[in-house]
Amino acid sequence: MKISATFLACKRIVPAIKKLSLTDTDYIHVDVIDNKFVKGKKIPLRKLKKIYQYTSKRLDVHLMVKRPKRYIKKFATMNTEFITLHVELEKKLEKYIEYIQSYGLKAGLAISPDTDISKLEPYIDKISLVLVLGVQPGYGGQAFIEKTIERVQEVKKLIEEKKPSVLISVDGGINEEVFMKLPEVDILTVGSYITSNKNYQEQITKLRNLKQKEKDSTE
Repeated sequence: MKISATFLACKRIVPAIKKLSLTDTDYIHVDVIDNKFVKGKKIPLRKLKKIYQYTSKRLDVHLMVKRPKRYIKKFATMNTEFITLHVELEKKLEKYIEYIQSYGLKAGLAISPDTDISKLEPYIDKISLVLVLGVQPGYGGQAFIEKTIERVQEVKKLIEEKKPSVLISVDGGINEEVFMKLPEVDILTVGSYITSNKNYQEQITKLRNLKQKEKDSTE
């Protein structure tokens, strides 16, 4: 399981990114909000464009925006691996997926807690990742919604039927307890659990150690 660390809840963005860069997190997760598609903490694009200057980590970008094209173009040049759109966007979604892939990037689809999993079905064979949200999009520090565990299983079943190589990521409310409930997830996006502690690496290591203990106990 890989970890994608996000800094959305941090007051000082650049120091947080620099600190995350010194950890062994697999990705730095970038939440982009336009306050039109969803409401929440909006970080100006001019600041987001500079992220790659402070880290050599690959970026995992989550676009919560109504008009993603210009964001896709900007992040395509910033050491990005994944750009994830919301399935709820619906309009021109397939074209946006193709646009992401035209830059040689991996396209993902995020799904909010109240959206039916079946909405993903027409796009599964066209994407590389499904991001299942464990909280309502837009705000950090929310409690994990327990029904997300069942939703992950639904997504897994759909992927196995359509395109087994698609990765599953979960974002929102991740802590040690939640981490242990999601054994079949490929990537966990973690925010406040890491960045609310002074020692980012210590928190990441705790999660990795839990996963190793679980693996050892099943062998």
